[in-house]
Parts: sequence; structure tokens; C-alpha cells
Amino acid sequence: MISVLTAAISALIISLLGTPAVVRFFRRKGYGQEIREDGPASHATKRGTPTMGGTVILLATFVGYLVAHLIALRNPGRGPTASGLLVLGLMGSLGLVGFLDDFIKIRKQRSLGLTAIAKFGGQLVTGVGFALLCMQFKNHNTHLTPASTHLSFVRDYKAWSLGTIGFVVFAYLVITAMSNAVNLTDGLDGLASGSMVMVLASYVIIAFWQFGNACTTKATAGCYQARDPLDLALVAAAAMGACFGFLWWNASPAKIFMGDTGSLSLGGLLAGLAITTRTELLLVVIGGLFVIETLSVVIQVGFFKLTRKRVFNMAPIHHHFELAGWVENTVIVRFWIICGLAVAFGLGLFYAEFLSNGPLG
Repeated sequence: MISVLTAAISALIISLLGTPAVVRFFRRKGYGQEIREDGPASHATKRGTPTMGGTVILLATFVGYLVAHLIALRNPGRGPTASGLLVLGLMGSLGLVGFLDDFIKIRKQRSLGLTAIAKFGGQLVTGVGFALLCMQFKNHNTHLTPASTHLSFVRDYKAWSLGTIGFVVFAYLVITAMSNAVNLTDGLDGLASGSMVMVLASYVIIAFWQFGNACTTKATAGCYQARDPLDLALVAAAAMGACFGFLWWNASPAKIFMGDTGSLSLGGLLAGLAITTRTELLLVVIGGLFVIETLSVVIQVGFFKLTRKRVFNMAPIHHHFELAGWVENTVIVRFWIICGLAVAFGLGLFYAEFLSNGPLG
């Protein structure tokens, strides 16, 4: 537990204290956010606010994870694992895609960066590569790989095997969907970063609970088959601390935005954690806010193509409520409440499933 707290606190301190320096540097370089012309009029004042703050989140997460392992060196067998490094690699790779997108926006002074084909291409290479690597690196003792080909809600359903090709396709869809979902949610000051704190906190709990009830140490009914749950808890804790520290400066009125660098990387991180903890379908519940935001865009686009009419004032749905007259902070807080309820419900399902399989751990 000490290592989990170390990862979270280290990342929090780096993000909290390092973000102001990044804000000043980006201001000098003129790395300011471009605003959608069709967006709410109140957003015009945000033009020029430094973006690419996701670089701070990435750095703080990586350093927090490293510091936690340096502190734990005295414990043999507690070094970095394949699962943890793969999830961090996925986060970093999608962060690079997002960085290129942000940089093009800044250089060309427009609200659109990479083309859709280029962005999805980057997600394809990253997602497929992650999925293939997750089928390697068998543990010497348990012979478990970081991921499995079985469909999972709270644990693998042995009867629902996707096969290698099916798993790669499924993993790519999960990674692409979640990275884009967080990207869509990142439209108001602190909305995405505050929501990520809650969702990542749930994965700290899930991964640590799996570690305490792993089949390798406690082969009882309801035990878990995740390969490296403790290391995944460190990754989730470090990212949670990084988002918490960043939220201090990203909350309304935001001094810096995370940009696609942050949103794509954090969405990929969530997908990676879900795949390696065998909770892919549970992520739909825990990340309910991100799902709602994505569905609002799908519904808006689909309905408009069919009828030439709009369901919402604007999509994603947080802009619908802004245009309906809600103050931005009201939208943010109420969406945080929705996120918190989704996280609580998801954790409730996770624990209820554990209780249904056997006695308390």
C-alpha cells in the first residue's frame, strides 16, 4: 500500500508544482488553444490559453511510477512488470499522437489538427501493437499474459473466447473508443481531468483488490487471474495523482488545457487498465460519463444525416446545456456528479460480483 501512496503523492507534487512552469513556457512560445467557431460564445475568451498540458500529466505519471518502484527496491520481485510497462507505453504512444495533433493546431492556428485518417491511423498502430504485445510475456510461475482472449466484465468468461484475431480487433475498438471518448469530454475547464481522477481512483481500488485476492496467493472462490494487479494499481495511482495536481490549474478559469496530448493518452490509459485487469465491459459502467458524451455525438450526427435536424443544441452534450443557458461551472459540477455516480455503481457491481463467488477476502 505504501508504494501505491508513493506513486500518487509523487505524481501529485510534480503535476501541482510543475504545471505553472509549463504554463509560463507555453505562453512564451505562444502555444495557445484555438477555439471552435461554432462553439458557445462564452468560449471566445479562452482563445490563447496554453494547451498541451497533457505533457505534464504524462511526465508526472511516469515519474510517480518510477519513484514508487525506487522506494520499493528493498522488496524483491516488486520491480516494473510487463503489464504496467505496456499500459504506460500505450499511454505514451497515444500521447504522442495527441501531441502531433495539438502541435499542428498551434502551428497552423486552427481548431483542427491531424486529419481523421492520420489520427485513426495512429490509434490503429498503437492499439494493435498493444494488443499483440499483451498476448506475450507469460509469467514464469502463473503462465498468465497481461491480457487474455476471453471477453471480460469483472473477470474472464472462459466460455466467451474471442480468439487472437478477435481479441486484437476488440482491444483496438476499446482503445480507440475510450481515447476518443475522453477527447470529446475535454471541452470544459476541469471536466475531463476531474472525471479522470474519480475513474482512475476506481481502478486503484480494483487493481489493489485483485492483488489482495489473487489466485496465486489465495486460490479460493472469487480470486482473480490478473497478471500484475499491484503494478497496475501503481500506474492508476500515479495517473490519478497527476490528474489531481493538474486539476488545480485546469479548473475554471483554466490556466492551461490538457489538449489532445492529455485526453488521448488518458483515454488509452483507461482502456489499457481495463484490458489488463480483465474489466473491459465494466469500463462502460465506470466510465459512464465518457460513454454519454460519445453517444451524444453519435446520436447528433446520425440523426442529422437522416433528417437534417438536430437532437441537441450542440454536441458533445455538455455544450448542449451551455447553449440552453446553464453556467459553465454548473455543467461541470453536475457532470462530475454523474461521473461519481457511475464510478460508485461500477465499484458496487465489481464488489457484488466478488461476494457472489465466495466469502469475503
